[in-house]
Amino acid sequence: MNSSQLGEWPGIRGQLALVTGASRGIGQAIAAALAAQGAAVVGTATTLDGAERITANFRANGARGRGAQLDVRSDSSVEALLSDIADHEGSLPTILVNNAGITRDNLLLRMKTEEWEDVVSTNLTAIYRVTKACLRGMMKARRGRIVNISSVVALSGNPGQANYSAAKAGMIGFAKSLAREVASRRITVNTVAPGFIETDMTRALDEQQVATLRDQIPSGELGSVHDVAAAVVYLVSDAGAYVTGETINVNGGLYMQ
Repeated sequence: MNSSQLGEWPGIRGQLALVTGASRGIGQAIAAALAAQGAAVVGTATTLDGAERITANFRANGARGRGAQLDVRSDSSVEALLSDIADHEGSLPTILVNNAGITRDNLLLRMKTEEWEDVVSTNLTAIYRVTKACLRGMMKARRGRIVNISSVVALSGNPGQANYSAAKAGMIGFAKSLAREVASRRITVNTVAPGFIETDMTRALDEQQVATLRDQIPSGELGSVHDVAAAVVYLVSDAGAYVTGETINVNGGLYMQ
């Protein structure tokens, strides 16, 4: 199911959404789905070329949105983006999707300090940085939806991904704690944990590798980026207003809580 097949969910139209890491894959699908629901969307990329591609995608689909360059590891870059959004969109985001992330896989005994620190900074510390920058506007508006895109490996672990698993698990604890802090201001904070999703990375695998992945999934299928986007749409809509501090697993039964 793609974003055009979701129907309209109440409470999203007219909102301003910020989606980090929106130039491809899951982030691109989330940005498109929110725009299809009538939100104005700012999607970020690490490069100017990536930001321009995001803008072009919105224009090609007749959607309200644009791309913006952002280094989620930089306080000054985050501050500059929020200032730019206030100037150009006239308000601050009431929907935030923390999706930007990287991998630097290695067995722990071989893992370099930089591989640990790069992943934790980009995948975990960045959500502190971006969320904090957006939170004041949400509290003033007395409405907010924050969704962190984690991973099944946050719950199951995965060899060679101690850095990535730790950062993605940290997202879940962050969401639970912040949810308790801001619930009285009508702000929800949730996590979506995708499993094996068909993306550029999985499409590069050979048939045997893909078959091995499928064998681990009870549904027997890899997920779609649109499956993840649909979960985000629910959580940021009025239908998800009473759901906070939760982790929604989108994994075809790969890992069940």
